[in-house]
Amino acid sequence: MHGLLTDQTRPPFARLFRALSVVAALSAAVVVAAPASASQLIDRNASDVRLAVDARGEALLTYQAGGRLKHVLAWRAINALAPTPGLTQVKFKLDYAGGWGKYHTDYWQTFKDACKPYTGPQLAWFVTGCTAPDGSYWAMQDFPQALPDLGYAPWTDAQRAVWLELSHWSGPVAKLTVGQDWIYDSKYNELFGQLTYHGQPVHGFGTTQYGVPTDSFGRLIYLDTFDSAYGQGWRRENSFVTHKPTGAFCYGFFPFDPTRGGYQYPAGQTAVRGPGVGSEYRVTAEGPGVTPDVSWEGKALPPFAASNSDVSYEQTMTRLLLDMLGPDYSCGGQSLTTG
Repeated sequence: MHGLLTDQTRPPFARLFRALSVVAALSAAVVVAAPASASQLIDRNASDVRLAVDARGEALLTYQAGGRLKHVLAWRAINALAPTPGLTQVKFKLDYAGGWGKYHTDYWQTFKDACKPYTGPQLAWFVTGCTAPDGSYWAMQDFPQALPDLGYAPWTDAQRAVWLELSHWSGPVAKLTVGQDWIYDSKYNELFGQLTYHGQPVHGFGTTQYGVPTDSFGRLIYLDTFDSAYGQGWRRENSFVTHKPTGAFCYGFFPFDPTRGGYQYPAGQTAVRGPGVGSEYRVTAEGPGVTPDVSWEGKALPPFAASNSDVSYEQTMTRLLLDMLGPDYSCGGQSLTTG
């Protein structure tokens, strides 16, 4: 079975794509990680995290970080806007003085929690959550966003930091669909998929030369590999954006030169890295707006075998790609043919 799964119901998917020819290498563009713009970054390396929400829809976050007890008030954001040129994606207003900045009192001391136990969907990286009086959901997630790419073990405190993120939403979360196949005459493994929210593609409108989103709608996909050429356990393989206008992404497991493309690497470690093929993969996507991050895990696709099942699988993927991509040729759709 070739792992055509979603992060939720995991049916066989009918709207996927794969990269072919030179476009595959280009679309696996390196990024230097930017601050998360989905479930909003609150702090780093937090512990003893507590979440309270009052009847007015304000949230009070209480936690330990940097040797201090902190109180953060958050409000004014829910769900996400569809990608729209000229607009700014929703985000929280934050008061790191526990409400003093907004109300000029020690508001956190009299905050009245009205939130009920969390009844929302299962989330990766979940720390705590609750169901607000209006039926919406709030959640906190701990995600190691800043890990270095290409399987390097983190060598700075910033890279080792775990990001505490807040989200607030009603209805379904973003849908992350992920699949695998082979490219370059089936020599290399490929992972691909699509990020959608309420049935619409999630994407931004521009990036830097290294693939960092330049607007508030752009979203990064983080790919981790398990027990790979980099060593045992989970390692960050790479990160990349979803494409405009499809919300699609594609990534080939190629060798990479860490000195090219904007990668960070430890001093003196300039040898070619990868391919980072592992036994399992984990994909985490920033949800749009202030919706939660979503994740997928699956076993790695085995090497291609010239069997009827693998040949048939490749042909099926090509047909699905042509059906899905339309005018989007960023993953090689224009050059695909079916056999």
